[in-house]
Amino acid sequence: MKKIVCLFLISCLFQFAANAQPKTAFKDGEVLTFTASYKMSGFMTQLAQLSMETSEVKTTNSSLYHFKCRASTYKKFDAFFRIRDLYESYVSKSSLVPFLYRRNIEEGGYKKKMKYVYNRKNNTIKSTQTKRRGDGTDWVQETNFNFSNQAMDVVSTLYNLRDLPIANARIGDTKTFKVIFDRKETPVTIKYVGKETIDAGNLGSKECYKLEVITSGDFLKSGTLWLTADANKIPVQAKFTIPIGSGMLQLTNAVGVAN
Repeated sequence: MKKIVCLFLISCLFQFAANAQPKTAFKDGEVLTFTASYKMSGFMTQLAQLSMETSEVKTTNSSLYHFKCRASTYKKFDAFFRIRDLYESYVSKSSLVPFLYRRNIEEGGYKKKMKYVYNRKNNTIKSTQTKRRGDGTDWVQETNFNFSNQAMDVVSTLYNLRDLPIANARIGDTKTFKVIFDRKETPVTIKYVGKETIDAGNLGSKECYKLEVITSGDFLKSGTLWLTADANKIPVQAKFTIPIGSGMLQLTNAVGVAN
């Protein structure tokens, strides 16, 4: 499930224009809810719920967006493999540049935390990783590492994607980006395929931008993402294939949307 969530987030790295439009695709109070399914015995089985939440946080010097992505297995699957994952990022409300990223995963008996503090002046990140040992104690490792210009964590890049002028893209346009995950930058190429009408949960059927995910990594074989073709650019569906099977994320409910 960790890889399913990460795949969904990584697949959202997409940009077709150099100049971003005003940040109006989402607002404080937006909550998106999805079902996460995996093909088991030839059938797609709904295993978990995923949510994306946007809130506003005011500091002494600025206003920030706080983005949270949660994943939890349904109770009937907890006995088999319990998932309680949280990914979050704090970004500038005006530029969407991230300042802080946190990841807290609990999967079966495995527990891990990761924290990034961005330093934009010298393009370095101070990271803190905490893993739970078998005896119940924590192993903490702090590491500083460099990152490329415009490289971001998976949560920040997803929301930056939603505020780009995708309507200006032409079929076949591609762009390669890097997402920071586990202290490494992963290149991902996104290709604009066209538009399709897709089920968008409580929003009904919506015309959507269809994006193909292309990567040379060993894990992902193929991936496709659909965003509503409107000012909100809400992710409504994602499909992917990996060496051991395939899965899907499907929007079921969207509240507090900006437009």
